[in-house]
Amino acid sequence: MSGHGRRSKEITITEENRDQGKVFFIEEMTAVRTEKWATKALLALTRNGLEIPDHIVAAGIAGIATIPLPILIKGLRYEDAEPLLEEMLGCVQFRPDPVARPQYARPLNQVDIEEVSTLFRLRIEVLTLHTGFSLGVPQS
Repeated sequence: MSGHGRRSKEITITEENRDQGKVFFIEEMTAVRTEKWATKALLALTRNGLEIPDHIVAAGIAGIATIPLPILIKGLRYEDAEPLLEEMLGCVQFRPDPVARPQYARPLNQVDIEEVSTLFRLRIEVLTLHTGFSLGVPQS
C-alpha cells in the first residue's frame, strides 16, 4: 500500500517470453480519476449501442469489470477504447533494477514491454486492483 492510501501491487512476469523477470508496480487511480475513467467507458459503450443495465452503471468500474470481455470488445470502437487503454497503463510503473533498487519505479516507456500478453496481463491487473476482485483471466 502506498503512502497515499491507494492500493498497489507488484507484478513479476513469470511467463517464458521476452518480458520474463520484468517487474512492474501498479497503483490504484485516485477516486476522481477512477470515476472519470468508468464514466468515459460507460458512455463509450452506450454511444456504440450497448444497453447497460442500471445495476452495472451504478457499480461504476466494478460494474464494467462484470461485462464479458467479448461484449466490451464488440461494444467499443478503437477511437473510444484507445484512450481508456492508455489511461490504464498510467497506473503502471516499471522497476528497471528490482534487485539493486527494489523501491525505484519509473513511468513506462514504449520499450519496457515487449509482449502483447504482458500488456493484456497488466491491464487485467489494473482492473483487478480497482475492482477488488480477480477477473479470472488465464495467464499466457
